[in-house]
Amino acid sequence: MQPYWSEARHLIRLAGPILVAQVAQVAMSFVDTVMAGQVSALDLAAVSVATSFWLPVILLVQGLIMALTPIISQLNGAQKRGDIRPAVHQGLWLALMIIPLGMLALYVSPHALALMDVAPELAAKTAGFLHAIMWGLPAFALFQVLRNFTEGLSFTIPTMVIGFVGLAVNVPANTIFIHGLFGMPKLGGVGCGVASAIVLWAELVVMVLYLRRSRRFAPFALFSQLALPNGSRIWRIFRLGFPIAMAIFCEVTLFTVVAILLAPFGAEIVASHQVALNFSSLVFMLPLSIGVAVTIRVGHNLGEGAPQHARLSAKTGLALGMSAAAMTAIFTVLLRSHIADIYTDDPTVLRLAAALLLLAAIYQISDSVQVVAAAALRGYKDTKAIFYITLVAYWGLGLPTGVTLGMTDLIVPHMGPQGFWTGFIVGLTSAALMLGLRLTRVSRQHLLPDGYTEAVRP
Repeated sequence: MQPYWSEARHLIRLAGPILVAQVAQVAMSFVDTVMAGQVSALDLAAVSVATSFWLPVILLVQGLIMALTPIISQLNGAQKRGDIRPAVHQGLWLALMIIPLGMLALYVSPHALALMDVAPELAAKTAGFLHAIMWGLPAFALFQVLRNFTEGLSFTIPTMVIGFVGLAVNVPANTIFIHGLFGMPKLGGVGCGVASAIVLWAELVVMVLYLRRSRRFAPFALFSQLALPNGSRIWRIFRLGFPIAMAIFCEVTLFTVVAILLAPFGAEIVASHQVALNFSSLVFMLPLSIGVAVTIRVGHNLGEGAPQHARLSAKTGLALGMSAAAMTAIFTVLLRSHIADIYTDDPTVLRLAAALLLLAAIYQISDSVQVVAAAALRGYKDTKAIFYITLVAYWGLGLPTGVTLGMTDLIVPHMGPQGFWTGFIVGLTSAALMLGLRLTRVSRQHLLPDGYTEAVRP
């Protein structure tokens, strides 16, 4: 048991700052939700629907860049530190290539609302939010490159500190633009989009300043000379990151498409979905942070040529994730009504949200297993399998189940939002089983004499 306890300490040390940073990030979404909800249910619904478009775009960008973490961690483990700066620069070039596409997607996405039975007032506020927050996408993409650089080196504290900087900027910025203080227009829920764009640029500026002044990162001379674009290296990062991005997209769209499908049911239904989804996202940060730590440890151990230690990291991460999920599930069940009451005083929204939180508690263990297993597979650079599995689990099983139960009478009388959340349970549980089996196979292959075939390279 001693190796497991030792590895658990490594993972907790890495995951702790990441968790705090993730909580700060979700806290900003929490602030947006609460402050928009205080204006009106319409403003809260607009933030919810707009987030359904914003999240897939930024997570696709994040997923593509996330390939840098296992690349840098393996290079660091193999003591090939001279190759790290060029790898980061190629990641920056990749980010610059995808930023215009992401901004275009956000600009045109409100047109999709015209194809649905969405109230004009809700559609207008949703479009305003998206057209404001899209100006923060360049800062988000460049920040993710620098974040993956620091985390790939097993140094996660900058992400934590900057997360609090973002939260500190978000609250007053929201107040100013939602309520129209200091001569600014009173924008309501749209003001959350303006504030979020400002936050993203503030986080990027602070990260750049930190890396330029920190002695820890001085040997890498990250900003001394920008490497020219290298097509083969950019393609290598893209090829590794694209399945990650698509896997994240498949998972997120399982949730965000449901928000869009629920839009015609009315603002109260959408708002209750947003409340439950926001809180479950907050709880999800714990296994997600453990997963990031597992990616770093697996990649570092493989770089050192120690596949047995990489397997130990993966198994320990799964145990930590399931233990944490069991505790949060109990907490959610016991306090679901009080949790919903934090977000809203609307009795209809409160009642519906409390019912959805009960379903959210059920899938937390499966959610933890799938996110940690996927993170371990990223450390092994086995990313294609993650995409195929999540595609089948979320779109082939979860979403069809949710649509069938939520909108039709084929099996039971249509359940509305509860039917869609039952679909979440089916999709996440299926993903956990398949990703767990894939991780077992891949980790065993790397223990064989000829099993470790992935060259450590930038």
